[in-house]
This record gives sequence, C-alpha cells and structure tokens, in this order.
Amino acid sequence: MINETHIETKFAIGELVQHKFLAFRGVIFDIDPSFNNTEEWYLAIPKDFRPRKDQPFYHLLADNGNMFYNAYVSEQNLVVEQSPKQVNHPDINFYFSEFDGKRYQLNKQRVN
Repeated sequence: MINETHIETKFAIGELVQHKFLAFRGVIFDIDPSFNNTEEWYLAIPKDFRPRKDQPFYHLLADNGNMFYNAYVSEQNLVVEQSPKQVNHPDINFYFSEFDGKRYQLNKQRVN
C-alpha cells in the first residue's frame, strides 16, 4: 500500500535515488515518516553505519546491477541519482505507469 502520510521528506515517491555507501540504486515506492521495521533488522546494521530512527525511511525497488530486490533505506543514506535511467525491477509496473525520463509516475490504479 502506498503511504500518503504528509511529512517533510527530501525525496518523493517515483524518484530515482542511489545509496551513498552501498552499490545500489532504486525507485522510491513508499515512505515511512520514521523507522518502521523490526528491531532485529535495525540491530543487524553495523553500529558505525546504523542510521537514526527519527527520520524518513524509504522503500525502494532496488537494483545493484546483478539482482533486483526491495530495500529499506534511511534518508541520510540516499542521494538523488544524477543520471536517471529506468529501473528494470519486475515489480515496477505494479506501482508505476510510466517513466518520464526523470522519475516514475504512480500507477493511478494503486493510489487509494
């Protein structure tokens, strides 16, 4: 389900981003206003890289060049992708209807 909570975020649904430190990129398909995952997941992140919980977290359809997956990333660890190109994630058409050259447009059937 697409989260429509109104919060101040640096990035938006449909935007292409890349991780600051890890080699993957993706398109944002949902946003949590603050951390909303398990404590086990959070503690599995090395302490030196563990993000603050009091910031937006983004759900991404991710691509690392070898495989596609869903990623959950804090705002502090993302940057806008400088040369946007389409993501070939198999779930892309579930959330988005088209790519306009810069970002993906929401699939109108998915918006509640």
